[in-house]
Amino acid sequence: MDKTVKINLGGSLFQIDEDAYRILRDYLQAIDSRFRNVAGGAETIEDIESRVAEIFQSQKGSVGVISVENVEAMISVLGKPGDFDVSEDEVITTSYSSERRRMYRNPNDSIIGGVCGGMGAYLNTDPVWFRILFVVTALFFFVGFFVYIALWIALPSADSDTKKKEMLAGRYRSGKASSEASRYSPGTYPDPGVGSAFNEVFRALGKAIYIIVRVFLIIIGVSFVFAGFLALVSCVMIFFFRYPGYFSTDAFGVNLFYLPDFLNYVVNPAVAPWIMLLLTLVVILPLLAMIYWGVKMIFWFRAKDGIISLAGLVLWVMSVAALSLILFNEGVSFAETARTSSREIIENPPEKLYIMGGQTVDALNYDKDISIPDENYSLYFRDDNKTLYINTQLSINSSEDKALKIEIMKRSAGRSKADARRKAESLIYNYQVSGDTLSLDEYFTFPPDSKWACDNVGVVLYIPEGTQVRFDESTSRMFRPNRYYDSDFDSDEFSGRTYSWIMTENGLKMSSDR
Repeated sequence: MDKTVKINLGGSLFQIDEDAYRILRDYLQAIDSRFRNVAGGAETIEDIESRVAEIFQSQKGSVGVISVENVEAMISVLGKPGDFDVSEDEVITTSYSSERRRMYRNPNDSIIGGVCGGMGAYLNTDPVWFRILFVVTALFFFVGFFVYIALWIALPSADSDTKKKEMLAGRYRSGKASSEASRYSPGTYPDPGVGSAFNEVFRALGKAIYIIVRVFLIIIGVSFVFAGFLALVSCVMIFFFRYPGYFSTDAFGVNLFYLPDFLNYVVNPAVAPWIMLLLTLVVILPLLAMIYWGVKMIFWFRAKDGIISLAGLVLWVMSVAALSLILFNEGVSFAETARTSSREIIENPPEKLYIMGGQTVDALNYDKDISIPDENYSLYFRDDNKTLYINTQLSINSSEDKALKIEIMKRSAGRSKADARRKAESLIYNYQVSGDTLSLDEYFTFPPDSKWACDNVGVVLYIPEGTQVRFDESTSRMFRPNRYYDSDFDSDEFSGRTYSWIMTENGLKMSSDR
């Protein structure tokens, strides 16, 4: 255990460790040497010793043991011996200059943030009155609360010797007033009974508020860390390792981990890597920031992270701006939409019509797919030929005459109506009529070097009344509700059955002939 020494300072008894005692002794001896031969110097030395005792008492030194840190903190408040100027006309003049008087938050006299302590130090007033003022005004629509928060954010903390001197500059005046001024340093205002009682109440409330805020911040910090880490791991697993997991196909009905592949079919291949890079930065940087600030909320540590945080924010803003610019430029290709249609009329249709699947999705042996169930829209990728295929939708209506009509409707997007119409006409879809059999492809595709442009192909059949219709299993997948094409056919009623149907004026009905 370190050796301690008992000293009497300013009429108060203190217990101080040996190293701290040596520093204090040298400090007081230097003060004594400086003022020993000056008129009124003895009173000045006595006042300084009383001030030292007051500071130690405010640090609870009279109860515990004065340490080296306590002595150094005292010196940072009073200043070093060389900071005192001596003249024949003035007993002492401290280095605190009223010309550089500034307001700071006072960490040595704080209940919550040190705002009131700093205002008291700046205005040479007991901060208890400012605390009472903030509490009273907080009762009126939280005005005092918001003003306090604003000052807490705006005022810097007096966490250095220079700032403390600037905060206290208005207090220290030359002459004999130094004895009185020394009693008004941080945390040692002369408290009358009422003021002291109020300060104790505020300190108790401050501690309670601090505990509540810390618990609240810890809860928020844990939530930030958990959510940010989970989202970060999910993004990495899905988009980089392409591991489905929970946040892929089944969670949203979309194969998210194939979206980077799909991007190559939508935009210029030279731009696609930049989009992925910028999108990664836009998503990952906020998640990393969320995790970091969550950790800070939990452990409440201070770090010199201002430059790093600013650099991260600038990088994120630049990434968002660049990504927005690229997406806007590429999005112009989807500015307009257009539809085209072609119709084949068969004047003498068969009494029994067999609708069969031509080229089916199963025969594609595709490697990847993206499905949007709500839109009944599916895209299929083959890695061998780098081609994209999209499902076709089938609608069946009753014909107004005795002719069988096959209408192919195509829809696409482009920079203009003409461009969209040109893209729609270039879509490749095949069907074949042979006797009483109609073969319909289950998908359509694009010509070489073409890009996806919200393309859609629908087949609308107008079948004469009285015609018996029979489907195969693959055709059932083409029956999906479609917002672009009207149909009298109830796809839910069909449900993949291979029964015979008959066309009536109200649409297809199940035939007794199975």
